[in-house]
Amino acid sequence: MAGGGFARLPDGSVIVALSLPSPPGGGGAPGSRVRVLVHAVNRQRALTRLRNLGLRAVYLRGNTEPPTPDEISAVLYHPDGLVWRSVTERETAGWRPIRRLLRPRTLGAA
Repeated sequence: MAGGGFARLPDGSVIVALSLPSPPGGGGAPGSRVRVLVHAVNRQRALTRLRNLGLRAVYLRGNTEPPTPDEISAVLYHPDGLVWRSVTERETAGWRPIRRLLRPRTLGAA
């Protein structure tokens, strides 16, 4: 399914990083993949946060793609602790709030 991983922080909380297909009608380009970062008390809580947003089939199997130090900084400094960006924009674009990924696009929007 998706590549992903986690990093445990000194305070015991975790950062979970997942590479997922962009949701239909979401902020990502059709057919593209997005990297989602979640800060939570534990891994299960991080996955629950994503499932509560409508990403039902989200699982973390293994630790093949743990978050990088830059990704950890990005999610820690975001007020929601939940951000994303397109995998193809990995080095050039900033992180976006999750609500921009999940909101439907309007027709004719540039």
